[in-house]
Amino acid sequence: MLTICDLHAGYGVAPVLRGVHAQLAPGEIVAVLGRNGSGRSTLAKALMGLVPWRGTVHWAGQSLAGKRTFEIARMGIGYVPESRDIFAGMSVHRNLLMGQRQPVLAAAAAAWDAETAYRMFPALDARREVDAALLSGGEQQMLALCRCLMGTPRLLIVDEPTEGLAPALVAQVAQCLLGLRKQGVAVLLMEQKRMMAMEIADRVLVMGQGRIVFAGLAQELQDRSDVTREWLQV
Repeated sequence: MLTICDLHAGYGVAPVLRGVHAQLAPGEIVAVLGRNGSGRSTLAKALMGLVPWRGTVHWAGQSLAGKRTFEIARMGIGYVPESRDIFAGMSVHRNLLMGQRQPVLAAAAAAWDAETAYRMFPALDARREVDAALLSGGEQQMLALCRCLMGTPRLLIVDEPTEGLAPALVAQVAQCLLGLRKQGVAVLLMEQKRMMAMEIADRVLVMGQGRIVFAGLAQELQDRSDVTREWLQV
């Protein structure tokens, strides 16, 4: 289980997260919604050790305090940033192989391989020998997600995975995340496409001004027009 207590983080002297509390269980999808600037991406970066933070964060009974990003990844935590960060100059297939490693835990879900990724996202299969830099933005997003899954994470932190994707590909991403849930993988989903996130999430968190301003089921959020109006509508 991921447990976050009183998490504060920011950039230099500028605070962004102001006391975040959250929990995430194995096999659970939790969607984090909020406007731009609400702190969603900073939360993801803090959990991966990419920005300094204070508070308490535990994953699978171990503290993340003081750990570097590669150490956190070795604990079975995968991260797909909004920026995608594919390896330009390498083919799609080589990008996938860069993410492959043995499962961290004996109880880990069945390991992904390149052929699994190609079955899930046929658009990548058609371009497996193409330089990743030549892919469209949406294709790069799919590649970044699949490369992360090649490492067989037990917790997946994914920031805006459907950004730039056509509706049919958004549905493929949703099915991919639902499949991970069936395998017992925990998914922390930062997403602006509210309807897709609420359709697949077990629970929803709404962030505003660096805090969790709502936590509950998707149906409960649908019944809270005040939360939607104040923290989600543009």
